[in-house]
Amino acid sequence: MSLHLSSRINTADTAYHDNQASMNQHVSRLSDNLAHATASPRHKKRALSVRERIDHLIDPFSPFLELSALAGKDLYEWDLRSGGIVCGIGVVSGQECMIIANDPTVKGGTYFPVTVKKHLRAQEIAANNRLPCLYLVDSGGAYLPEQAQVFPDVDGFGRIFYNQARMSADAIPQIAVVMGSCTAGGAYVPAMADVSIMVANQGTIFLAGPPLVKAATGELVSAEELGGADVHCRESGVADYYANSEEEALSIARQTVTSLNGPGFCPPTKEPLPPRYAHHELLGIIPAESRNAFDVREVIARLVDDSAFDEFKALYGTTLVCGFSYIDGYPVGIIANNGVLFSEAALKATHFIELCCQRHIPLLFLQNITGFMVGQKYEHQGIAKHGAKLVNAVACANIPKITVVIGGSHGAGNYAMCGRAYSPDFMFMWPNASISVMGGEQAALVLSQIKQDQFAAKGELMSSKELNTLQQTIRDKYNAESSAYYSSARLWDDGIIQPEDTRRVLALTLAITAKRVNQHTRFGVFRM
Repeated sequence: MSLHLSSRINTADTAYHDNQASMNQHVSRLSDNLAHATASPRHKKRALSVRERIDHLIDPFSPFLELSALAGKDLYEWDLRSGGIVCGIGVVSGQECMIIANDPTVKGGTYFPVTVKKHLRAQEIAANNRLPCLYLVDSGGAYLPEQAQVFPDVDGFGRIFYNQARMSADAIPQIAVVMGSCTAGGAYVPAMADVSIMVANQGTIFLAGPPLVKAATGELVSAEELGGADVHCRESGVADYYANSEEEALSIARQTVTSLNGPGFCPPTKEPLPPRYAHHELLGIIPAESRNAFDVREVIARLVDDSAFDEFKALYGTTLVCGFSYIDGYPVGIIANNGVLFSEAALKATHFIELCCQRHIPLLFLQNITGFMVGQKYEHQGIAKHGAKLVNAVACANIPKITVVIGGSHGAGNYAMCGRAYSPDFMFMWPNASISVMGGEQAALVLSQIKQDQFAAKGELMSSKELNTLQQTIRDKYNAESSAYYSSARLWDDGIIQPEDTRRVLALTLAITAKRVNQHTRFGVFRM
């Protein structure tokens, strides 16, 4: 029988208010960054902005789970807002769909390396969860000054069309709405779609635009004459539906989804119940100083239905909390850090993952981890092989896996707790989160010690000033590169979320992954 978690948080404590004040600063900064990233000015030649297009496409009052809204942040001298493309999952005609929409107000909707990466990540999620793809196309193709980083590699621009072909072959619908320019490689998005819709006097499709045609052949032709909706709907057959406006095109797309004859929303297996504790209390749980400990059960109590949690091996390997629960009526197995990882914790989690795989229960990882315990005693006890068991289990578990980084994510602990390299279906970060091979302070001590050893080998000594300068430089570098914003800009995660939104986001992701067909898990060899 599930046990109800009891909270020991006293919202009147000074520590709680200090934690809350610190987290509120993180939340405020995130709100400002998201407001900027999601501000979509209307194109002077377009009827709707990119997010207005999405609003017209999805069902009224339905949620839209936007992914990687801060992609591209501070990567370039100019503002590559949201990486130049808006990606997310929304309900269209009662069916969850992946929506990939170019923003023509950001460098003409052209593709930078991070734009390609974001597009491919959206397709990966769609393929894993069999989500129909709706492409709202308005792009000038690859950003030519970055062509060497965009065009030739296995995960370059061409992979987008490869993925379209593979998903179509796997009966995952591909629908394109041509709302602006589709030039060069961008022309293949509608050309390879199962269904293509074009907006008259606005959408165009051509492998080479009028300037290149003139340079190559000497032919003078307008964009509309070369590849407008009339050309492709009446003559070439590249497009299937002719729309007189953006609104009409999006309406046709909605009707197309209606005719897909696919599975709709997957209802929960149990009646959803709210947690017994207020979600806003999450803001006061995580210590302002990351080195201070807290009980992760306090977080779980504010995420799961009725704060009910069936904890597994509660008295063993206590630095890792494992247990079964429900979120918004969907079953979930939770693995949450409560300290550094010891051998016992690794063994417990491995056992728990095996159970979840047998029962086809999704896994939720709540990361706040400095890594595995080090030292002679623990090496002799075999922590390397026990940690390897957990990493093996995480890698091979053939069930939905969702990761939320609520604190630090460092070293091999990142792998054991299903970091990006272990392909979680979704991975989100809280705004206070950090991710790096080790913390800045540890890196400063390690690297400065190596430098001192190099000096000593030459019979020299570092001065205190040199040592302090070196350590501070390392701290600053690690602190900058480990921030949630640095991570999200590079798509090391699927977005930074507000702590108070965590339950809602998890409910959406569990609903999305609930339709997945159960698959058998085979583990690699566990070293005994």
